[in-house]
Order: sequence, then structure tokens, then C-alpha cells
Amino acid sequence: MNYSAAMVGLRERKKQRTRRALIEAALRLFGEKGFEQTTLAEIAAQADVSTRTFFSYFASKEDVVFYDSEARVELAVATIATRMPDEPVIDLLLRVINESIEYMSSNEGLTFEDTALRVSLLQTEPALQARALMLLFDSQLRLATALHESYRDRLTLAEAGAAVGALVGAVKLAVMANMRNERSLQDIWETARRATEVAVSGLRSLG
Repeated sequence: MNYSAAMVGLRERKKQRTRRALIEAALRLFGEKGFEQTTLAEIAAQADVSTRTFFSYFASKEDVVFYDSEARVELAVATIATRMPDEPVIDLLLRVINESIEYMSSNEGLTFEDTALRVSLLQTEPALQARALMLLFDSQLRLATALHESYRDRLTLAEAGAAVGALVGAVKLAVMANMRNERSLQDIWETARRATEVAVSGLRSLG
């Protein structure tokens, strides 16, 4: 590895550490003080960076809460694009869910407390609820479009939308409804997988 490549790698690792520090600081402060009461300056100070640096990574406090949303959608769309010639729709959708769970279980040091806090924030903060609904609609539309493109000869866009909506809705609602009974990230992933099984049983008419 030459010097230039080494420096690029070092800068990237530093950026990832700073981003993670901002996420951890924000979630910690949201839990301690509340979402509305926490300021951007406080988040930056907790992460030992300037407010200007905060804006290099996130546009707002809301963006921190949804820090991995875009990456998860991109992963799902990329998985759909790898559809094998004879792969049934249901098998592909199961791959999408499983790969999403694998990504979330290993992503950026996510903890059970982080997940529980984010669910609590989405249930109690009106601004975050509105943002979550917008992101949910946008992400499901993108996934439905990708699924339709992969199965143009078999699925209409309406059918693809129904399949994605049923599966994503089942997983999200099951996890949020059962959060008070969960004790670990593994419990959450098991709830997600069980919800997937339930939803898939109703999608088999798609073949």
C-alpha cells in the first residue's frame, strides 16, 4: 500500500469514528435529557467536535436518529438486483429481510439500548413520527419499484407494492409492539424473523 492510499484509509477510519461518536453522544443525550431538550451544540461537545463538524455528518438531530436508514434501503435494493434467474419472489424477499437483519446486527456497534431508545423516540416524538412515516413510504416505494423491475414478467407494480408493504409492515410493527418484552438484540432479530414467517405465509400466492 502506498502512502497516499494509507492516508485515505486513515482519514476514512477517522471519519467513521467521528460519525460513530456523534451517534453515541446524541442517543445518550436523547435518553438522558429528551430529544427536544438536547441541542446540536451539546451533541458536538459530547463527541469532542465542533458544531460545524456535526453538520459535516448530519443535517439535523432527526438525521442522527435515522442514521442508518439510507444504507439499509440501498442494501435491500442491491439485494433485489442480485435476483437469480429462477429465484421465486418469496425466496428473494426472505433474502432481503435476512441480509437486512445481518447488516443491522453488525452495523456500527448497534446495541439493544440504542434500538429500544429509537423505538421509544419514534413512539413519543411527533417530529420523528412524521419523518419516520415519510421515510417508510419512500423506502417501500423504492423497494417495490426494484422488485417490479426484477420480476417484470411476473409482478405488476401494484403486486410488488403489496408484497413489500406486507413484509416490511409486519416486521416493523411486530418489533415495535413486542419491544417491551425484548431483552437483547437477538430477541429483536428473532421477533423480526418470526414476523417474516407470518407475512410470507400470506404472500405465497405470488409464487
